[in-house]
Amino acid sequence: MTAITPFTIDVPQAKLDDLADRLSRALYPNELPGVGDAYGVPNERVRDLAEYWLERFDWRALEAKLNSYPQFTTEIDGEDIHFMHIRSSRPDALPVILTHGWPGSVLEYLDVIAPLTEPESADEPAFHLVIPSLPGFGFSGPTRSTGWGTLRTAAAWAELMGRLGYARYGAIGNDGGSMVSPEIGRLDSDHVVGVHVTQLFSFPSGDPSEFEGLSEEDMAALQHLQWFHENKMAFNALHSQQPQTLAFALADSPVGLLGWNAQLFGESLDEEFVIGNVAIYWLTGTAGSSLRFYYENAHTAQQPSGPTTVPTGLAMFKGDFQSIRRFAERDHSNIVSWNSYNVGSAQGGPNDAAGHYAAHEAPQVIVADIRQFFAKLG
Repeated sequence: MTAITPFTIDVPQAKLDDLADRLSRALYPNELPGVGDAYGVPNERVRDLAEYWLERFDWRALEAKLNSYPQFTTEIDGEDIHFMHIRSSRPDALPVILTHGWPGSVLEYLDVIAPLTEPESADEPAFHLVIPSLPGFGFSGPTRSTGWGTLRTAAAWAELMGRLGYARYGAIGNDGGSMVSPEIGRLDSDHVVGVHVTQLFSFPSGDPSEFEGLSEEDMAALQHLQWFHENKMAFNALHSQQPQTLAFALADSPVGLLGWNAQLFGESLDEEFVIGNVAIYWLTGTAGSSLRFYYENAHTAQQPSGPTTVPTGLAMFKGDFQSIRRFAERDHSNIVSWNSYNVGSAQGGPNDAAGHYAAHEAPQVIVADIRQFFAKLG
């Protein structure tokens, strides 16, 4: 089953009417006074977002925007895969595949499509873009089989790029995509020219010697990681252990889905972006199936052997996960670009994670970093 079929988003009006009805009748939990977000996402934030979703958000406008780009579906390894495919007019353009994570979607990359495909200067590199929805996410629909974690997805993406006729390409990723993209390079190193990510998820191995001589900056990054582990990792544990249990609530309540997904959408993000992403999960019925990505990664017997060797570039943002080069070089032997940015990171507190959705929050910065990385590779 190698056919590639044009795809158009067309959500039935009855589904939108049902959503509006559910939002209008939402029940909200009791909340202790004066605790802020210490117990989780506060009522005020969810109420404000739900009101925006019901009163001001225009799904049809977002649907039309997405449909203005060429979209397709194809079956890979028994699953339906949705992807956007935007080709540059430049004959020298490099194909790249861009991968999102949870609770994001293909919306993450809309603001970088034009500058990457059609740069204003002929001296800047141009790219053909393939932007898929992860298996079990968004317009790819719920998965029908087990095992769809990082490694199986990477293999599917290599198959997709080959199916599109791209013998030489790059891989770009954020969040879950920052795990998938290096694995594409590992699996398809004969064809992948480089991997560009916004996080390199390399952690201490437990050997005390790894901490000797770490800079103050790296120690601060470790402290931030420890804070995240102690305060924000409950979602990861639940997704990894009992995603189906949580799925009942997320499949039945748009406000429940909004509250759960909003924990990883920083307060400084615009409501249109937050609701657009959440709406995709709701309207495609993938609120629950998307969680299985974590379960599959936690339960897979497959583990990479040795570091990746494909040229790798990192563009990290100060409010987001801070990669530590000593650990990253243990897992990736060919890091050729390592840049840190502080765009927008003054907003909000540690819960804000400013810069996590860099392609939306700071598109000019991430585009420039992608360009310099792939230009360096030739």
